[in-house]
Amino acid sequence: MPKPHATTVQSASEREIVLARTFDAPRELVWDLWTRPEHIARWWGPKGFTTQIEEFDLRPGGRFKHVMRGPDGSSYPNLSVFREIVALERIVYTHGGGREGGRGAHFETTWSFEALGPRRTRVTGRMVFPTAEDRAFVIREYGAIEGGRQHLARLAEHVARSASGGDEIVLVRDFAAPRELVWEAWTDVEHLRRWWGPKGFTVESAALDLRPGGSFHYLMRAGGEEMWGKFVFREVQPPERLSWVNSFSDPQRATARHAAHEAWPLEMLVELTFLENDGVTTLTLRSSPLDASPSERKVFRDGHDSMRGGWGGTFEQLDEHLRGG
Repeated sequence: MPKPHATTVQSASEREIVLARTFDAPRELVWDLWTRPEHIARWWGPKGFTTQIEEFDLRPGGRFKHVMRGPDGSSYPNLSVFREIVALERIVYTHGGGREGGRGAHFETTWSFEALGPRRTRVTGRMVFPTAEDRAFVIREYGAIEGGRQHLARLAEHVARSASGGDEIVLVRDFAAPRELVWEAWTDVEHLRRWWGPKGFTVESAALDLRPGGSFHYLMRAGGEEMWGKFVFREVQPPERLSWVNSFSDPQRATARHAAHEAWPLEMLVELTFLENDGVTTLTLRSSPLDASPSERKVFRDGHDSMRGGWGGTFEQLDEHLRGG
């Protein structure tokens, strides 16, 4: 299964930023998702940004013109001009852009795509700035290093999603914490009480039996809404992998239908992997309907955006918890 690895920042000169990430996916797939505008628009930019592509002409002298919009509504017009294209291996372009009305940034970027095997690809981006001060400016004003990490993390999620097929939802998140701590946050009931659930929900009751065949049974509340749920664990491989059957529940632990959506699949299989690189832990979550009817599978597919929002809020709460919030 595709397992993206955390982005690394490599040693570079005082005028460079070098980012790299390894994907457990064929180089042809990674290249395709990097070079087709319909895919680029779905992952380009840091977390929370959207990208509107106005022009994309992948050839030497061709232009990549796009506008990024940040979570606060700010616009970032950008224009890149391709200098060199070597299919499956390398993309080189000059870039200019920045916050609308603010000081822009200019640099040259080389992206290389290295096949490490039939289903493993390393992507490296090297940004070279005119001066050391220009490099320092984009790090200080635009958070270029963290933004670059998030940029490649979003590509990782899109790669994993594209490699998985239609029924499965795939989410990838990086956490600035060692793997053992992230594993503990998922497998210790006192940790789970403090962060588990979508934004706005709090865990009122929780019982955990961490073993294959064991369960996590919990009650969450948000305002006047009450929700029981449970995991039934299939695999527990510390600190690398968890899998469980996920469902709604009642107070007696019986499996229950979604209270507001009878057509939702009764049970889902969830698989969670933990990978660490340079103190950053990458979580890859996969969820798919279990023994579902065709109509339930369609409801699941139609609900992908909603699930990404719910899981996204859950991961935000985990991130705050790991940071001591």
